[in-house]
Amino acid sequence: PAARVIRTLERIAAWRGYPNKLRLDNGPEFVALALSEWAERKGIALDFIEPGRPMQNGFIERFNGSYRRGVLDMHLFRTLSEVREQTEHWLADYNQQIPHDSLGGLTPAEFRDQHQPQTSSFSWH
Repeated sequence: PAARVIRTLERIAAWRGYPNKLRLDNGPEFVALALSEWAERKGIALDFIEPGRPMQNGFIERFNGSYRRGVLDMHLFRTLSEVREQTEHWLADYNQQIPHDSLGGLTPAEFRDQHQPQTSSFSWH
């Protein structure tokens, strides 16, 4: 499991860069030595929540619950590709159509668009 987590994190890092810190629960894939060594090599701090305290990771717990209710509990899947297809549709709705209370009633896409980092076209010569 840790090797799969590392592969996934590497794919994300290729797209977005490496984070400074990862907040994790105490699942076996996260407490594995391989992940700890990988994080140390990349300069990433691992921040573990207290065992038995999932609300310390409330945002992801909320997302996981929403995903379970919106996808996994709503459909009977025959293949992994069906799960992926339904997940893709659900994520599009989740990010572009569904307002989130935690974002002041905006969708994640609206929030992102309104909070783009301000960059300057000014350059030093």
